[in-house]
Amino acid sequence: MASDKYFPQIQSITRAKRRINDIILQTPLQLNFNLSEEFQANIYLKREDLQLVRSYKLRGAYNKIAKLSAEERKKGVVCASAGNHAQGVAYSCSKLDIKGKIYMPATTPKQKVRQVEMFGKENVEVILVGDTYDDAHNLALEDCQKTGMAFIHPFDDKEIIEGQGTVALEILQDTKEEIDFVFIPIGGGGLAAGVGAYFKQISPSTKVIGVEPAGAPSMQKSLDAGHVVTLEKIDKFVDGAAVQRVGNLTFEICKEVLDKVQPVPEGKICTKILELYNRDAIVIEPAGALSIAALDYFRDEIKGKNVVCIVSGSNNDITRTEEIKERSLLYEGLMHYFIVRFPQRAGALKTFVDVVLGPNDDITHFEYSKKTNREKGPAMIGIEVQKKEDINGLIQRMEENGFVYEYLNDNPDLFQFLI
Repeated sequence: MASDKYFPQIQSITRAKRRINDIILQTPLQLNFNLSEEFQANIYLKREDLQLVRSYKLRGAYNKIAKLSAEERKKGVVCASAGNHAQGVAYSCSKLDIKGKIYMPATTPKQKVRQVEMFGKENVEVILVGDTYDDAHNLALEDCQKTGMAFIHPFDDKEIIEGQGTVALEILQDTKEEIDFVFIPIGGGGLAAGVGAYFKQISPSTKVIGVEPAGAPSMQKSLDAGHVVTLEKIDKFVDGAAVQRVGNLTFEICKEVLDKVQPVPEGKICTKILELYNRDAIVIEPAGALSIAALDYFRDEIKGKNVVCIVSGSNNDITRTEEIKERSLLYEGLMHYFIVRFPQRAGALKTFVDVVLGPNDDITHFEYSKKTNREKGPAMIGIEVQKKEDINGLIQRMEENGFVYEYLNDNPDLFQFLI
């Protein structure tokens, strides 16, 4: 069947649900008090972060692998993934007792590699190759061509899409109210295609909103162009949703089912991760926060409405906590970096601390090397302010006291190099 004619049907998604029912958890649909109060709406969270492998990816992976023929199962399966898809495939291999090869970039954090090995047990072989996902993907395809093993695509596959669509079936089973909006994170588009297709057939009045990281807007760019495009460069921070190219199948479906695609800055996503942890004790990965982070852009539209946000996963590496905090502070305008040229005289730094810094400003980063043959020596300084507007007074006091500086936040190339 041609990709432009394929559309996930209710019957196929229902059969997928029956197929995976004994393996997955039917995750809760929870009314979130804090978000509901903040947006004056009924905000429900579909908690796929509580899934067995801590993401929705198990649904599609198991649905696909369980449908393989006896001959295909005997040969085994191959996938390429740096995260949640790998865990879904590994768990499926263990449960179905078939052989699996998981290709992951050599740069994959050890925590994620261990998770895959834990879920796959003796059924799975993890192969670390290359520096990028594309490297792992290409070598996985080569393996399939040589061995005849089945390739399990992370999103651009009918059974994968239909498996992910079971999330929508559960949402509509678990609520008596009409759903006015559903917010769905988008990476390659498998979840958005499956969930969107089910909603448009069962609840056509629901507005289906796809949410992408601003640094990797591959679906929006493709929709704007009218065909699938490959982004030359992406910000990989939201690793569960940062892809250079969406699927051909998923694009054609999303073109029909999405009412809007909303990009969200990575810094805003980080702010939402911290808020959910501090307010609700919900631990989620960057991709898992996408749908909730998009609510601000729809504040007026969703007021008084019933809204569902799909929380797609919680496989967050604890070593990323400082980076998440840093990105949040930068986005909120509370963290500022400067190169300041200090006069090389005794007391210059004391003047800066006593006179330039405000009472609530905090130096969080300081690097300085004295140059004995120069009048001025540069220092790199990171300053956290308490309120966004406090930066104006800080800059004014630097200028009034003769401190020459370069503001790094507005110089992304230099900022990335130094910080």
